[in-house]
Amino acid sequence: MGKRQHHIFTIGYEGASIPAFIAALRKAGVTLVLDVRAIAASRKKGFSKTPLAAHLAEAGIGYKHLRGLGTPKTGRDAAHSGDHATFERVFLAHMKEPEALLDLGEALAVSQAEKACLLCLERDPEQCHRLIVAERMAKESGQRIEHLYVET
Repeated sequence: MGKRQHHIFTIGYEGASIPAFIAALRKAGVTLVLDVRAIAASRKKGFSKTPLAAHLAEAGIGYKHLRGLGTPKTGRDAAHSGDHATFERVFLAHMKEPEALLDLGEALAVSQAEKACLLCLERDPEQCHRLIVAERMAKESGQRIEHLYVET
């Protein structure tokens, strides 16, 4: 019998507080957060790279920023303006770049070794590039995707 594979978890912090965010991760048993934002900064207190990593460490959860899996500026601009077709085209092209492929490989490896969760802003994964990343990972690994939601 083969080793049990972990799910590929995803979560968005939109509308969340740090305590509720960490509670959602703990409830799912997540051991590592994979930040897939191109720029790991946030106007939301506690969700920029350094303070977020510290909050997670206090909770016994690891943190890794995979910048290569973030959306390029042109894709972010398209998403903000509601142009989903351009956003998707830009991001899918970006996923063929060496940095994205390298970080995708790392995300795949760690998600099979421990309970890892892809992190971005949007609460709804259908509105976020992390769904594309998770689907690509699931296609490569056979893992199932599970979206986590923070109680607000």
